[in-house]
Amino acid sequence: MEPESTVTTCYRHPAVESHVRCTRCERYICPHCMREAAVGHQCPECVREGARSVRQARTAFGGRISAVPLVTYVLIGLNVFAYVGELVRPAIVDRFEMLGVGLVGPDGGHYVWQASYPADFHAEGVVDGEWYRLLTGAFLHLPPTGGTFGILHIVMNMVSLWNIGRVVELQLGRIRYLALYLLSALGGSVLVLLIAPTEPTLGASGAIFGLGAAYYVMARRLGADMAQVNRFMAGLLLWLLISAGLTSWQGHLGGLLAGAVVTLAYAYAPRDGRRALVQAGACAVLLLVLLVATWAKVADLTGGR
Repeated sequence: MEPESTVTTCYRHPAVESHVRCTRCERYICPHCMREAAVGHQCPECVREGARSVRQARTAFGGRISAVPLVTYVLIGLNVFAYVGELVRPAIVDRFEMLGVGLVGPDGGHYVWQASYPADFHAEGVVDGEWYRLLTGAFLHLPPTGGTFGILHIVMNMVSLWNIGRVVELQLGRIRYLALYLLSALGGSVLVLLIAPTEPTLGASGAIFGLGAAYYVMARRLGADMAQVNRFMAGLLLWLLISAGLTSWQGHLGGLLAGAVVTLAYAYAPRDGRRALVQAGACAVLLLVLLVATWAKVADLTGGR
């Protein structure tokens, strides 16, 4: 009777002799299958299982940690892309800028809204069902020679988005950051609709003011040195006052308030399994409030028609 073989082989490569065991499952593994572990070596399956069981690191506000501010890059790219589109087809501005209510005449011209208008005129703007303007206007900017700032409009906004957005995104994580940005933009547009519905507005300033509010709230929550943060906020609020005579202060203020509300929910949600639900719920409630306010204003402007 032949003696039983004492040669041990790799469980993944039976033809390869092996004398090393996986420290987790104790199966034999060859040099090709060995993975360095804190103590000894592990097999590929145990390494994958261990990776699944390790909780992914999160930021202080519940977002996934990322070293690349991808959403900020994308937002800047979208704004620049839209600006190139404006230069190629200037009519894009009239079609997609934020406008609560206006009139289009039989000659194709744009006129100031009045509740009673001739039959050959028709309404335009959010009151005419163009609710998309509440967001699309936040991705458009003044043409190179238009308004007070011209091309500086998009340049200043994109520089601000680059400087503030990267910091906020890395703290919040991509999904929370995107929700903050869009709700801030929407908040700015809704306040324009409520206070100055006949004024056409455009620009990312409302969303950027929301990011500024987020920066302040996060710094307070994290216990940062507030001296520099307070100087930043003072400059932001000063620009809000100056902009009252130059740009749409309503859009700036609306974005600031919406951004503050969203970030307060992010920062002070309970740090347990309910955190993501509370944060998402707060964003949903704010969205609902903004949409209801929009609907109520449209009904008021159109007399319920």
